[in-house]
Amino acid sequence: MRKKLGLLLVIVLVFTSLVGCGSKSSEVKKEKFTVGFDAEFEPYGFMNENGEYVGFDLDLAQEVCKRNNWELVKQPIDWDAKDMELESGSIDCIWNGFTINGREDKYTWSSPYVNNSQVFVATTSSGVKKKNDLAGKIVAVQKDSSALAALNAEENAGLKNSFAKIVEFGDYNTAFMELEMGTVDSIAMDIGVAKAQMESRDNKKFNILEQYLSTEKYGVGFLLGNEKLRDKVETSLQEMLKDGTFLEIATKWKLQDSICLGE
Repeated sequence: MRKKLGLLLVIVLVFTSLVGCGSKSSEVKKEKFTVGFDAEFEPYGFMNENGEYVGFDLDLAQEVCKRNNWELVKQPIDWDAKDMELESGSIDCIWNGFTINGREDKYTWSSPYVNNSQVFVATTSSGVKKKNDLAGKIVAVQKDSSALAALNAEENAGLKNSFAKIVEFGDYNTAFMELEMGTVDSIAMDIGVAKAQMESRDNKKFNILEQYLSTEKYGVGFLLGNEKLRDKVETSLQEMLKDGTFLEIATKWKLQDSICLGE
């Protein structure tokens, strides 16, 4: 009787082991989709008060991952090192208020999805209201940003040369601190980011100059030639546009008036 019980126990253990192995082998790991973004580019991608990376572009990326059964990896990067990150394979795309204009041939792009403008922000106490008021002033800008590219454009040469100096910063939080302290007189930046930065501070302290620096469109940038991944993301974005999810996410971040996907 003991021998039979022992044999039965062995059979049960072997069966349990085989079932366990089978369940492990059936587990399928999700493909990772790594998005490179500037963690201080509110409302497109930034760290909130809970230490979480959130934003319009990250919400879009999360929905794309959901539809493709991918695992989203949010990878904050130094903006001036974005090309190195993309070329090394550390990230799959640059998705963070990334301007297409002037970079058309450097990346494989999704369709444009946001209309954006480059603007100047100044303190209300400075008396700076127009671009001409910036003559002899110190203007801040983010390194390797669209605003810097716009200032370096030939059509803005006269405006740029009228400044006393252009100071480049790594992030806009630092630039706004310098603006509040008076060490710079204005910041050239994206209008969406400008509004978000102003809302997170005291709106009454700042104003956006009436005359814009330039206009542009945002897209998702992939390594040049990576049409396969671009097409998968593009398909999901178009599906999101058709079923209303895209507009829902844009409205959440108060960007519904800026979207241009499908136009």
